[in-house]
Amino acid sequence: MEWLNYHHLFYFWTVAREGSIARASTTLRLAQPTISAQITTLERALGEKLFTRGGRRLTLTSSGQMTLRYADQIFTLGRELLATIRTQPSVRPLTLVVGITETMPKLIAYRLLQPALRLRVPVRVVCREDRPERLLAELAVQDLDVVLSDAQAGQAVKLRAFHHFLGECGVSFFAAPRVAATYGRRFPRSLDGAPFLLPRDGSPIRGALERWFADSGLRPRIVGEFDDSALLKVFGQSGGGVFAAPSAIEAQVRRQYGVRVIGRANEIRERFYAIALDRKPRHPAVVAICEAARGRLFSE
Repeated sequence: MEWLNYHHLFYFWTVAREGSIARASTTLRLAQPTISAQITTLERALGEKLFTRGGRRLTLTSSGQMTLRYADQIFTLGRELLATIRTQPSVRPLTLVVGITETMPKLIAYRLLQPALRLRVPVRVVCREDRPERLLAELAVQDLDVVLSDAQAGQAVKLRAFHHFLGECGVSFFAAPRVAATYGRRFPRSLDGAPFLLPRDGSPIRGALERWFADSGLRPRIVGEFDDSALLKVFGQSGGGVFAAPSAIEAQVRRQYGVRVIGRANEIRERFYAIALDRKPRHPAVVAICEAARGRLFSE
């Protein structure tokens, strides 16, 4: 009996969806010659050419179009199989593999994941933190069930995924008690010249804060920039400067870091998304996350 190599078919499927081997190479994190060789092997096995090359772009042949239709069905069924197996508590605990973008506030991520842990079936959560583009690449090959992000995927990311809006909130400004005593009066004017701790350049909240500073005529003194939002708060806790965090977790930030609120800016909006391959989430844990976020977290 002849057997189809599904790895080769998956590489073909990815190239056909992306439109070029170069983009598929980025999605699959494989070298372009490796992908080309696998597709050539598949073509030999099928006895048909699947692509014709026009400049830098690949065009599907009639056999390639038929193969793509079958591949769509095969990998859709494969995704459904994974979802079904993961949701059978009689087989094993429900597994949720979630990607969390580097700039996502960790307390927000924790609050979002809590409803998944309260399901009637036992749940095992696997969290991976990385850059958005790497997480979306893992989502594309179904290594992740969902990506939690504080921004939508950019247009440069060629991925057929759906952004499920979880909610939005304003921003609160915090400082250690002795810093708050100095800069907590006459907010927001008190921020002019105040020592400030910022997220890294390029993060969604960094851009929103900088625009708000400019519109308000404020020039805080930037004393630190951080990739890790938790580390930023630790510096703020020690008196290193004023910092901002989503108002939805204001009480938790105050309690966990022993800081005070010196002001709020509701015009600065932080938005949060669950990015998944399904238009309507089917994984029970992802459904619980979306429903709880929309119903409670950002309405409190």
